[in-house]
Formats: sequence, structure tokens, C-alpha cells
Amino acid sequence: MFQFKKVDTKKEKIEDFKTAISSTVRSLSNSQKIEVSFGNQPTKSEKNLIRLPAPDNLNNKINYEEIRAIADSKSLSFRFSDKQTLKRHEPEGNISKKLYNISEKIRCEKIGTNYFKGVKNNIEKFYQKRVSGLDLKSSEDKIVESFENYLRVKFLEFKNENQIDKKLRSYKKDLNDNFKNKISELKDSFLDQEKFNSLISQLISNMSLDENIDDEEKKDDDNRNEDKQSKTKNQEQKTKQKEEKNEEMLIDANVPDLNNETKETNEAEDQVEIADSKRIDSKKENNMNFGDLKYKIYTDEFDEIIKAEDLESSDELDRLRKSLDQQLLQLKNFISKLANKLQRKLLAKQNRSWNFDLEEGLLDTSKLPRIIMDPFNSLSFKKEKDIEFKDTLVTILIDNSGSMRGKPISVAAICADILSRTLERCMVKVEILGFTTKHWKGGSSREKWMKNEKPNFPGRLNDLRHIIYKSADTQWRQAKNNIGLMLKEGLLKENIDGEALKWAFNKMNKRKEDRKILMVISDGAPVDDSTLSTNTSDYLESNLKKTVKWIEGKSNIELLAIGIGHDVTRYYKKAVKITDVQDLGDVMINQLTDLFVEKNKKTIH
Repeated sequence: MFQFKKVDTKKEKIEDFKTAISSTVRSLSNSQKIEVSFGNQPTKSEKNLIRLPAPDNLNNKINYEEIRAIADSKSLSFRFSDKQTLKRHEPEGNISKKLYNISEKIRCEKIGTNYFKGVKNNIEKFYQKRVSGLDLKSSEDKIVESFENYLRVKFLEFKNENQIDKKLRSYKKDLNDNFKNKISELKDSFLDQEKFNSLISQLISNMSLDENIDDEEKKDDDNRNEDKQSKTKNQEQKTKQKEEKNEEMLIDANVPDLNNETKETNEAEDQVEIADSKRIDSKKENNMNFGDLKYKIYTDEFDEIIKAEDLESSDELDRLRKSLDQQLLQLKNFISKLANKLQRKLLAKQNRSWNFDLEEGLLDTSKLPRIIMDPFNSLSFKKEKDIEFKDTLVTILIDNSGSMRGKPISVAAICADILSRTLERCMVKVEILGFTTKHWKGGSSREKWMKNEKPNFPGRLNDLRHIIYKSADTQWRQAKNNIGLMLKEGLLKENIDGEALKWAFNKMNKRKEDRKILMVISDGAPVDDSTLSTNTSDYLESNLKKTVKWIEGKSNIELLAIGIGHDVTRYYKKAVKITDVQDLGDVMINQLTDLFVEKNKKTIH
């Protein structure tokens, strides 16, 4: 009876492990339809399937780590790799195809591990153990493993142990000769699968690996593998009983707690949107027309959503931040006054009532007369009651167009910086976003249009660049250098406001905060010469109006705008115009404070 219960507990724990892994796979792959199969378990379909090793006969911790690492890697490939694009650039030859598929796996891991630290640890830990135990005899195995190791070192910053370097040294020089001048180009294109696959396929094909493998060596390797397998089977039979005992002892110690990983996965979802913009989900978002059925995009393949730190080196961001800090010094008294004003008003709203007749707290002086009249009355105390805001997100969307160059963009950056710091103290989450284009006069989108014989009314015809200066879950101190990037010469180009609003809306709409406020800072109408020269003159302006109307009328996101030197009330219901950029900070804070006051009044009524 005791043994039956023990076996049953073991099976339950294995099922719990499977459930946790399946949940993590669905979260990482961003698909609830995906099917997870373990071992030879039958499946409904091969279409949305991730097959993993069976955990039923686990006997040590390495097996668990293997399943977790493979699950993470396959989930990232499912999410970030398009099969048609992969197939289109596939090179000829058995070895070349293996290397090509390895490079795509590592590309997807590179995207995912930038945001999921737990995933990175799982994959690296298992890979290091796997490669340390390899017995490389055939030339093909050495080439394949050397190639994977080389890319992991270059892309995933994997650090080799001495014994691994010795094993894979023979092909390291050849790989360096073929790839050293292309590594930076590959790194720059890892978010663009089309470009990455095309380049890596060409590099692999140029190595002519399949022509250099001797057929006889392949046959010898097959024979050696058969001998090795037969010896392994015999050894497994001898140790089977011992393994089963070890399994029962280790099952409790080794089944990992995946709750922390799942939590980490959920927290990082917002950041992965950068890479996910290349995938189907972002296309669905773009297809949401926001009330404008006529607006179209000629191509979005050259658009990018990028974090500020990925646009510049850390040294350059430090320099730009120091430049912003110098401007902050000139406005020190002004800034302190604004920050204190906002914080005082917001905190006053949070703590504006009392609980009376308590047995401890602050002495309630209003009740002292009754004690004088009747000494037998007990003292009465009161305590301030916290009335916290609903969980709130404020997104500041800043126009990064060329017309904002100079003082306007400096003051916008300064005010975003102030608001971020101040609201953070009041437990309000702040997100800072910027929008511009990658090029003047259309860029790659226009080139593609011209090659395709310039069809009439192509729609938006430029390459968008949407920048995340600070995400909602990032602390100000971690993102403060990013805000300085707005001062970089050459960053500010054209502005396509309608699509920027859609992007900001979609980002906010995914979040779970109870209250969401979107503040837009712009200096006028949307302008993109390439788009306006090939469509109607009001094409972008009409789209902006319809987008704003849809958000204001059909969503729970509160929208307000500040126009610098231009009246934007023709686009936004809640809008303020400022003539002097020095007024921007005061206006931003007053508008935001009024918004909180207005909401609180509605709540009271």
C-alpha cells in the first residue's frame, strides 16, 4: 500500500512538471493553440506541435534541464521564425542545411533571451553540459558543433571552457575567416529574418562544406554509432533497477519550480513586442483600422520598433544624458517647483480622509472637551486613511520629427524625465515612447515602390521607427540615459502620427492597469513628404483625426494632447496649445493633475 502511494505521487509530480512546461511553452510561443507532446505521445496534428523528450524515466537533474532548454528553444523558434521565409533561403546540401537551421535556432534564441533571463540560463546551462560530454569523431559532427559553438559565442555571449575550446579548435580558424567580417551585419539584422536568412545562407554556401566530406568517413561513422548504441543498450539494462530507485529519490529534489519563470515570462511580454513586431500578431494589430477603412500601408517590412539602448552605444547614451543634465541644471528651480507641485497634489488625493474613534493612532483633539466634562471617558484616536489611485499607467508619446529639433525636443525630454521620476514616487507607472521615420523621402519602402512600377495611391510610403525610451515596468534610474537619445543629431525625421497613436494604443491595451492615460506631445500636423506626394494631400491628417476619434469614443484609454506652437484641438478633444516651450512642463503637470482630480470627482459622485 505504501509503495503504491509512492509511485502515484511520483506520477503526479511528473504530470505537474508536464503541465508547467506546457504552460511555459504556450506563454513563450505566444500561442494558446500550440500542442506540447512528450516522447512518443500521440498528437492531434503536426501543424502546431512542439515535441519534447519524455520525462517518465528521468533519473537525474540533467534530464529536467534538457527538457526545459529544448522547450524554451523550440518555443522561441515557433514564435519568431517564419517557415516560408526559412525555406526560401535554405541552401543545398545536408551539412549546409544543418548549419542553416542551427543559425535560425540561435537567431530566435538571441531575440528571446534578450528579454527572458531565465530562458537564457536554461539554454546556456544545458548547452554547456551537452557540449562538454560530446565525443566528436566524424568531420561532420565537428563542423556542426564548431559552427553552433561559434555562433553561440558571437551572438549569445557564451563563454567556452578550456576543454570545449580544445575539442572545437580545428574549425575555429575557418569559421573566423568566413564570418569575421559579417558578424556585425548579422547582429544588426537578427530581428529581420528575411535579411538574416539570406545572408547566413550565402555565407554557408560559400564554404562548400558538403563537397569536402568523404563518403567513406560517413560509413565508418555509421558503423561506430551502431556499435556504440548496442553497448549503450546493454549498459542501460544492467543499470535499470538502480535508475528507478534513483528516480524516486531525485524526483522531489529535481522537479523545478516553474512559477518564477512563468512570472518572469509575463513581466517581459511587453518588451518582446519589439521582436514580435516582425510576426503575425503585430500584423493583426495593424489591421485594426481604428475607423479608417481607406488608410493603407504600402509595405511594413522595413518598419521597426526598437529600444533606445539598441540605437546607440552606452557611451554615446551617457554623453547625451550628460548634455540633458546640463540643461536640467539651468532649470533646476523651475523643475523642483513643478515636481513638488505634482507630487503634493497627487499624494494629497491619495491621503485625504481619516478613520475616527480608534484605540491607537493620533490623538483626536476634537474629542478632548468630552473628557474634560467626564474624566471617565476614554481618549479617542484617529488615523489617516489611504485612498490609493487605481493601478495607473501614463504613456507619454513624443513627436520625434525634424520640426521638433532644438529647444522643443529638449524641453519635451526634460518634462518626460520629470514626470517619470515624480509619478514613480506616487506609484504610477510611466512609459515614454517616441515616433519618427528611419529615413527622409521614403527610404526602402519608396525604393520598393519604384521598383514595382510606382502603383497609384500606394498609401503610407516610408519606413517607420517607433522608439521605446522607457517601458512601463522599467524604473526611471534604469532608463534615464535612454531619454537623452532624443537630443541626438540625425534622429528626428518625419512624423506619421496616426500609426504612432495606434502603436501606443495597442501597447497600452495589452496592459492590465485599471486606468490608462495617453499624453501626446506634438508640434502640429503629421508630415511625410514621400506619402503626401503619392496620395491625397490630407491623407495622413485624415487618418490621424479618425484614429483619435476612435480612441476617444470607443476605448477606455484617456487621451490628451499638448501642441507646441500649434493648435491641435482640431485633432484632440482634450488639447492645450503652448506658445513658449518653457510652459510645457507646467502645462503637462496641470493637465495631468486636472485629469486625476476630474476622475476622483466622478468617483465621489
